[in-house]
Amino acid sequence: MMIVMKTTATEGEVQSVIERVTRAGARPHLIRGEERAVIGAIGDAEHVAGLELEAVPGVEQVMPITKPYKLASSQFRHDAGPSVLEIAGRKVGGPHFAMIAGPCTVESREQVLSTAHTVAAAGATMLRGGAYKPRTSPYAFQGLGQEGLRLLAEAKAQTGLPVVTEVMDARDLDALLEVADVLQIGARNMQNYPLLAEVGRSGCPALLKRGLSSTLEEWLMAAEYILKEGNQSVMLCERGIRTFETAYRFTLDLTAIPVLKEMTHLPVIVDPSHAAGRRGLVPALSQAAAAAGADGIIVEVHPNPDEAICDAAQQLPADDFAAYMERVLMAAAVAGKTLSPVPSPAAV
Repeated sequence: MMIVMKTTATEGEVQSVIERVTRAGARPHLIRGEERAVIGAIGDAEHVAGLELEAVPGVEQVMPITKPYKLASSQFRHDAGPSVLEIAGRKVGGPHFAMIAGPCTVESREQVLSTAHTVAAAGATMLRGGAYKPRTSPYAFQGLGQEGLRLLAEAKAQTGLPVVTEVMDARDLDALLEVADVLQIGARNMQNYPLLAEVGRSGCPALLKRGLSSTLEEWLMAAEYILKEGNQSVMLCERGIRTFETAYRFTLDLTAIPVLKEMTHLPVIVDPSHAAGRRGLVPALSQAAAAAGADGIIVEVHPNPDEAICDAAQQLPADDFAAYMERVLMAAAVAGKTLSPVPSPAAV
């Protein structure tokens, strides 16, 4: 159920409704819009309906959330609009476009620091880089682990860029949370529900990638596992799905962008690198995604892509990143989005 408070509702009236919902055995989720507060009540709908909240002071209306994904649903935000997340002073969502760039995996100090300084100089929003890597082959490079996290921390300290890095195992969470500003959950782990719940309880912003063959509803239900633990900072990442086509690595589902905008209030990020599997396709896919209304791009960048240990064929050369980013931002402007300004060092 969704309880919409009046614009004139006092803080005491809002808290009174929250207490009533809690006593009914439901879990309240408070969202404060610019003009009013909305309280989502997740639990037994009959118990909540029995509270007759329409007659409670400060309540304007009570509405059922008809979608199986309650907290991720656009209904949950009512008239509050799309969610705008703030991550280390950078805004993502609504009119704010994010550019998340960096290497597929952390290989060396020189590689990650060089890339971080290059993308930061071009105005990137965040730095991506894998310390733990899920690989199809158990014999392939699995990442530097703790050493990779140390190098990401050094890059963050030098450039001020927030760090996006992947979590594969809940046992690594404590170490990751010392460095990560955003925890990336890969396509293979989209339905790893215990991991999603742990990320939800961590409170750290999450970037949830779409599973290789997942429907939009399955994807949003996965996001619900994070949201229901009280973590409202969730971004969705379209990274291509498996189809019958073999001319490229995956099929980037651009249609998902406008459809998700109807279904959910969560920001939608696009990963053209993993969809294409070939760097020559990345600029066109990035611009198309930005023009279609994506809230950001997460792209792989490397100082010497051909020498990369992981996914060499799809990483952009660092020297080309500034020009690439300029073209993507021009496409984003078509959809009414601009890059979130980087806060001054004193504000971070």
